[in-house]
Amino acid sequence: MNRRTLLGLAAGLAAVVGLTQAPAPAHADALSDITDRGTLRVAVPQDFPPFGSVGTDMSAQGYDIDTARLIGERLGVTVVLTPVTSANRIPYLQTGKVDLVISSLGKNPDREKVIDFSTAYAPFYNGIFGPADIKIESAADLAGHSVGVTRGSVEDLEISKLVGDDVDMKRYEDNNGTISSFLSGQVDLIATGNVVAAAILAKNPPKRPELKFLIKNSPCYVGMNKNEPALMAKVDEIIAAAKADGSLDAISEKWLGYPLPKDL
Repeated sequence: MNRRTLLGLAAGLAAVVGLTQAPAPAHADALSDITDRGTLRVAVPQDFPPFGSVGTDMSAQGYDIDTARLIGERLGVTVVLTPVTSANRIPYLQTGKVDLVISSLGKNPDREKVIDFSTAYAPFYNGIFGPADIKIESAADLAGHSVGVTRGSVEDLEISKLVGDDVDMKRYEDNNGTISSFLSGQVDLIATGNVVAAAILAKNPPKRPELKFLIKNSPCYVGMNKNEPALMAKVDEIIAAAKADGSLDAISEKWLGYPLPKDL
């Protein structure tokens, strides 16, 4: 074996030893990245009021925007808002364009395969709404009342499973028709989503809808990349504290017109 061959073998052995002794790359920690950078990048809705929209001054506003700012404030960092659509909000997270998704994001098995979720921070549901003087607590109490609903909507399909022939269901072709039927007194109650109810309340009508009971519940969660336990724990801690001290109640009152449900 000549000298050149020996040197080649020695170099190869040194490389192997170096590889085995080299430290494994450290796992990226999103929470540390956020605090070190001093900014929290958040994907938020831009065309889904009251969760997110553009105000008359062209600035972002809504439930999700206020929640993003609350989390940023309690992390002690500056919030950078990134407007997204329903289609691109998760890809923005996965490709590192944002740190969190706060965009009326519901949880389902397919999404849980690719991202993680915080505890719930906002209510999103369908329910029965009506004036304060009508006492309704469950589907059984609807007997003898008229209920307006948008034809073919989720709430139409769900409430139809719960009521019998003794409930006068009146179906309208769109949400505007359902809203008008309630405000004009054509129906006693309406089956609709909390977003629609919030839109009614925003107009400050003389007849105000309040939630009687839930039909279907699908609250909103903060989305984040998988395997980020420190960030998950911190976001959950902030949400829990904001529920306890009334901060999230205030956001809900501001944008939805009522406090958080007790079971959120």
